[in-house]
Amino acid sequence: MPEAIMLVGGKGTRLRPLTTHTPKPMLPVAGVPFIAHQLARAAAAGVTRVVLATSYLAEVFEDHFQDGSPYGIELVYLTEKEPLGTGGAIRNAASGLTCGPDEPVLVFNGDILSGVDIAALRDSHVATGADVTLHLTRVEDPRAFGLVPTDDSGRVLEFLEKPETPEQIVTDQINAGCYVFTRSVIDRIPAGREVSVERETFPELLASGALLRGVVDTSYWLDLGTPGAFVRGSADLVLGKVDSPAVPGPTGEALLLPGAQVDRSAVLSSGTVVSEDAVVGAGAIVEGSVILPGAEIGPDAYIKDSIVGAFSVIGERCSLNGAVIGDGAVLEPDNELPPGLRIACGTLLPIGAVRLTAGPGGCPAGASAAATVHGPGIRVSS
Repeated sequence: MPEAIMLVGGKGTRLRPLTTHTPKPMLPVAGVPFIAHQLARAAAAGVTRVVLATSYLAEVFEDHFQDGSPYGIELVYLTEKEPLGTGGAIRNAASGLTCGPDEPVLVFNGDILSGVDIAALRDSHVATGADVTLHLTRVEDPRAFGLVPTDDSGRVLEFLEKPETPEQIVTDQINAGCYVFTRSVIDRIPAGREVSVERETFPELLASGALLRGVVDTSYWLDLGTPGAFVRGSADLVLGKVDSPAVPGPTGEALLLPGAQVDRSAVLSSGTVVSEDAVVGAGAIVEGSVILPGAEIGPDAYIKDSIVGAFSVIGERCSLNGAVIGDGAVLEPDNELPPGLRIACGTLLPIGAVRLTAGPGGCPAGASAAATVHGPGIRVSS
């Protein structure tokens, strides 16, 4: 399997504001753009040529990865002029393949962190003569996913939509977003229009009698589409819970990239990444978080399970728990951000503007407003 297609065209809307200026697959995860981990694992499995199916901010990929030579692979870039869906993107990217009709082609999504054995998936595909082999994983709660039941031999029986009742949960197996296609099968996907591989291509192949096999692999698997999953995936790579040849340093409690400045009294743990030229001040505590390039964490700040955008500033004594801070945002001291809060790029939060507990004293603007409300002659302390 010398060739592969990687789907990296999505806008990553669930990760905004992080994806406002950066495509989701290019966000730094454990110190490098996420797809660097996928490219490294594909190369380790023998893939020598990858077609990147791009769309949103397509130029960012080529500017960074160039021809792919640092990863020991050849990269080809094919951009969708309009959204084509998963199946349409695969068909569009197929024009960049050079293999013959009977050769296997790896196809994988650009937002899945996985420990699946790619070479074993390929070998199973070739040995069984399958038209498509799907990587399947098991999840405790499959209600948010499409289900893929198989028989005892691994043959896919059907593709089921997300179950709405307990009776509809006939399996805990779901599509894990990594496939091996026989090249001729890709060429059967309609060209030039939007096609869903999950809702159209696979069901039609089943109806035509094609052999679709599912390989259940219970190794690490995570969809990085949400901020919480993004932080968790980065931390798990740093902690060594999932292997990647692309992690730029030893595994451990924290990963510091070149130029990072961390005060000796600061405490970093739980798979934290401090990126290039970022600064962590005295007494700060950073747990399981991603601090992007050029960001500044003030003294005595507490950052947990959060993403701090590039060149943003987190003031002293600020507290972030499961928050997302956009690039260039400034949080002045004494702000407390609860889980799920997202701060847009370039936003300025004044001193103590967001609090979960009683904050510091008032401010001149507040005193002026209070005096207006209470009437002239009323002295209001600021």
